Amino acid sequence: MAGGLFSIDKSYFEEIGTYDPGMDIWGGENLEMSFRIWQCGGSLEIITCSHVGHVFRKATPYSFPGGTGQVINKNNRRLAEVWMDDFKDFFYIISPGVVHVDYGDVSSRKALRHALQCKPFSWYLENIYPDSQIPRRYYSLGEIRNVETNQCVDNMGRKENEKVGFFNCHGMGGNQVFSYTADKEIRTDDLCLDVSRLNGPVVMLKCHHMKGNQMFEYDTERHTFLHIITRSCLTIGRLEDGSLGPTVEPCNNSPAQTWALHNLTRLDVYRRLYADRTTDRLA
Repeated sequence: MAGGLFSIDKSYFEEIGTYDPGMDIWGGENLEMSFRIWQCGGSLEIITCSHVGHVFRKATPYSFPGGTGQVINKNNRRLAEVWMDDFKDFFYIISPGVVHVDYGDVSSRKALRHALQCKPFSWYLENIYPDSQIPRRYYSLGEIRNVETNQCVDNMGRKENEKVGFFNCHGMGGNQVFSYTADKEIRTDDLCLDVSRLNGPVVMLKCHHMKGNQMFEYDTERHTFLHIITRSCLTIGRLEDGSLGPTVEPCNNSPAQTWALHNLTRLDVYRRLYADRTTDRLA
């Protein structure tokens, strides 16, 4: 929903806690209001034929303390801490810049959630937004590092039906965040790694949840990904066009077929961000 463009009964608006007074200016209130209304027993309706006027200013009459990004990150951190439960860690891994922001005291908002007897965020994902890109059942979330090259699987910002890449591991989340799910998929957002033949390219296709070309079984002892349908292993090797990249080859337990799954946590990301800032100050 749009955080400033909606109609709501005044008494109900007050009952569910109005806006979060700890948020600044704008940004994040749209998601916070949506999560709160749905999780606390309400509902949202989009009336397709409704219209609302909006006058755009030529200049913003207020300043953003610390910059626009700082304000939005603070607001998003507040909504994540109050409403997203353990799924907030997924958000922090995808958006590590949010982690080091001072988000203030959210105890009163958590008390409001408790008083309203609101449902968990997992309920929201399962019932309101089942098409969300957040995987609800996963074994690993973070880097997938190749032991031989010491590089990480990277979506390179590419789109559906393009090859997945690999790049130097930077530990900052983003394009190198992959989830290995309980359905044995390797996911980046709503795309799954998919390969159809030996030495073929590993491409990113919409997750279809039908196993087949998208099913990989991770061996926790050998640290290999077995591609079930071809009975071959995920590796960094030569593709059919001669280029080097992720593919599948007969399993041989080589370092090129060995993958370390690193579960990034908020603490990992925070320490790295903090260390980077300390290094910059000392330089």
